[in-house]
Amino acid sequence: MNEQFAKDVKEGLSKTSKSLSSKYFYDEKGSALFTKIMKLPEYYLTDAEFEIFQTKASEIIDLLGISAHKNFDLIELGAGDGYKTIELLKSLDKRNFHYTYSPIDISQKALCQIEENILQQLPGKKIYPRKGDYFHILHDLKKSQFPKVILFLGSNIGNMNDSLANSFLSNLSDTLSGGDKIILGVDLKKSKEIVLPAYNDSQGITSAFNLNLLTRINRELDANFDTSLFEHIPEYNEKEGVAKSSIRSKVAQKVKIKAIDLKVSFVEKEHIHTEISRKYDDVIINNLCFNTGFKVIGKLTDKRNYFADYIFEKQ
Repeated sequence: MNEQFAKDVKEGLSKTSKSLSSKYFYDEKGSALFTKIMKLPEYYLTDAEFEIFQTKASEIIDLLGISAHKNFDLIELGAGDGYKTIELLKSLDKRNFHYTYSPIDISQKALCQIEENILQQLPGKKIYPRKGDYFHILHDLKKSQFPKVILFLGSNIGNMNDSLANSFLSNLSDTLSGGDKIILGVDLKKSKEIVLPAYNDSQGITSAFNLNLLTRINRELDANFDTSLFEHIPEYNEKEGVAKSSIRSKVAQKVKIKAIDLKVSFVEKEHIHTEISRKYDDVIINNLCFNTGFKVIGKLTDKRNYFADYIFEKQ
């Protein structure tokens, strides 16, 4: 049994406002479902950021202000399949930059996938994948004498509230030296007509992705959730720029989770909060940088202005 998973599930479902962490979405089935989500026409985020890297990689490199004649470390946090990053690597290689690329991920499967993708598109390219926690590995990599460029793409920071995101950036800043850079990918504020379908696709794959979390609890913690009695509920506050996902009980019911000796009661229409997806603008981004040691030095967007990659520099 995954002890941390068990602990977090017990804590989250024992609260008055029930919640489950989005990090537990990604078991084998959940990861496969999310791969499908990223290819959906409604899920604009992946295509929008890919467009930036495909069409503006040289502009990104110029904004980084790195020397083509000196080595630097390119480090990616939560690399995923690496397709966007490969576009940057191609541009760096075309311009004869000298760098070491190290993707970091907690999933060995994800690291194997990115190695395979890079081997297919950049034959002979050597990379240095690292499995584990971002900050533990960055602490080790801090010993390197070379300048660093950190990639944190896909609007992954949007799964944190602003206070947590500010703390994350502060901790990241502590692992870097003056002049080091971050490329931070974020989803921009826009209308609910665009945002909501990205979290509630017509094929129901996002719904299956959310409800799979209950199936995982059934399997790993010996619970008896009937997923047909729950539904995926997306919300978006256009003014605040915050999308939320939750799982709602369709009826009043009780669920047993034997492995953690927990009985959970639900009233009709009670929610289990699972995820936030923050949307950004320049004001919010600058506020996130407050007291972190970072300064925004550049910004690139896709042609529809749906997504942005900001360049931060450690002061």
